[in-house]
Amino acid sequence: MSGSVSQTVIQNHSYLIRRNGIFYFSRRVPSDVCSRFNKDRVIVSLHTRSLPKAQRSAAALSDRLERYWDSIRLEIFHTKELGLSVVREVETSNRHVSVSIPDALATYIRLKGVGRNKTFFQGAERAVGYLTEATSAEELASLSASDAARFRDHLIGKGMTAASVRRVFGTVKAIINLAIREYGLSCPNVFANVFIPDDEKASTRLPIPDESLVAIQKECVELDDDVRWLVALISDTGMRLAEAAGLLVSDIKLDAEVPHIVLRKHSWRTLKTKGSERDIPLVGMSLWAAQRISKREIEFAFPRYTDLSACNANSASAAINKWLKPRVPEGCVVHSFRHSLRDRLRRVECPSDIADAIGGWATVGVGQKYGSGYGLEVKTKWMERRRTPPLGTTFLLKVSIQTPGHNHVSVVVVTTIISTNKIPFHSKSEVKSDRGATKDNRNLSTLPIVSFEQIGMRLTA
Repeated sequence: MSGSVSQTVIQNHSYLIRRNGIFYFSRRVPSDVCSRFNKDRVIVSLHTRSLPKAQRSAAALSDRLERYWDSIRLEIFHTKELGLSVVREVETSNRHVSVSIPDALATYIRLKGVGRNKTFFQGAERAVGYLTEATSAEELASLSASDAARFRDHLIGKGMTAASVRRVFGTVKAIINLAIREYGLSCPNVFANVFIPDDEKASTRLPIPDESLVAIQKECVELDDDVRWLVALISDTGMRLAEAAGLLVSDIKLDAEVPHIVLRKHSWRTLKTKGSERDIPLVGMSLWAAQRISKREIEFAFPRYTDLSACNANSASAAINKWLKPRVPEGCVVHSFRHSLRDRLRRVECPSDIADAIGGWATVGVGQKYGSGYGLEVKTKWMERRRTPPLGTTFLLKVSIQTPGHNHVSVVVVTTIISTNKIPFHSKSEVKSDRGATKDNRNLSTLPIVSFEQIGMRLTA
């Protein structure tokens, strides 16, 4: 049959078999040394069809194997009877290398700290500081599993959440791993598999409710200073605080066909991920804030928090959160604006990959790496749909409302917003249907807005 292999065992000739006319050497590995190998039989082609040649080659190979196996038996004897063992060369050469914990930190900062901001160095130094507080060990080789457990308990005892403990452990593990690789140490990283229990302290950041959001935006207009510009800019773009605080004025493109922010990495402010680099349309209050910022002839959008050396987002966070605290529900912070953006995009059924592109979130899937992504026009379309009209704002709107009969009616209305999800129809309001006929709206109650398109806007004092 085509493709079949015929095999013949040559009788009276040790360790020879023949496959399709070619002789092979075949010998079982002795049981007393078999554990040293990955298979229990040696099979080698002798590359000949001649029986005499195969017999000579097999005899020579068998003799070499016997001598090799005898050397292994001797090594086993030495190991068991004389207490000797083979030590790897790297272990021998580095047996007396001493690396202290401060040396490991210095190596980590020297190799990993290039181009990193101040937060990176502070985090590494703080983590090692916690470690030296918790243990008496000075050398990496002297660290033990009990030291790692003691370190965990020390952090929990300081009142840290499980997430904070894991973050500190992650930094310490990275420092130790790098030192082990750089110095060729044989000691294990004792922090690698430490159990960290979950706790009940961790809380999910809440989105800012629409009523609070529009009230904050209105107050930003009234106070009209650089801190409120930063709040307004974040509230309708969903940028991370550091992303916004580290902007250059030149990153704001108001003269473009679609006003937008070009968000890119700067030496004073890095970005969380590569996907964080993006173009963000300016709509609503973010457009107002960008216009206010651009009127100042300065380099940095927020020089209070940013200069050529660093972006102090922590200072901005402390100041804004202090201002926000009496104005938002408990659990809401400045980062909650980012959560609010995502919820507002969900409400208008924005596709998740477009929402990811707007907010700089990672999108799962190999296909997402192809192409150049969504343009500003697409992003703007969805951001305009989700924008919440500020309270106390006079609008000329084209509004799609839901009537008591659950029909959607498009009307044009001039009115002042008094609620985040309803339009007040006063008798003096001019209401026109999409057919152009003026309607008497005195019998219309406040009806839920399905969607709206802004035609004009005037912020009322």
